Amino acid sequence: MKALQIASFFSLFMALANFSFGQKTKTEVIPVSGNCGMCETKIEKAARQAGASTAEWNSETKKLTIKYNSSTTNAAKIQKSIAAAGYDTRDVKAADADYNKLHGCCQYDRTSEEKADACCSEKCEIKDGKCTDMAGCKDKGCCSADGVCKAGESCSHAEGHDKKAGCCKKQ
Repeated sequence: MKALQIASFFSLFMALANFSFGQKTKTEVIPVSGNCGMCETKIEKAARQAGASTAEWNSETKKLTIKYNSSTTNAAKIQKSIAAAGYDTRDVKAADADYNKLHGCCQYDRTSEEKADACCSEKCEIKDGKCTDMAGCKDKGCCSADGVCKAGESCSHAEGHDKKAGCCKKQ
């Protein structure tokens, strides 16, 4: 009987060990616009609702530190959730309607320098018709799952991007 209990305990321990070691926890720091403690609460809540296990926004630095399991969510999903709450992030600009719903003290200055729904990361380029930084492109809608750039389809072609070369190539 004791051998059976020990075997059962060992099996349970191994299952838990595999579960905890199999997770891929990532930590990222993302710029997020906002002003006050109320912003902090909403930004952190939106990040957690999108799958972040921890979310801490600093009102002075305007930076959000998130931890998440990369097998269940990603930074793009988290940023989309934050933008839906009305806050601009590094890669996703909040819709005007969502921004306008914010309390008056939470309506931060929206500058033209902010990256408005940029489609790819700074380091992404097109090589042989495909995005070279799929991690930075695929979740932003400018590249298909196989890496082919959908130039002109959903790209914002922000200033400094060459539309003919594709949404990812900087001029």
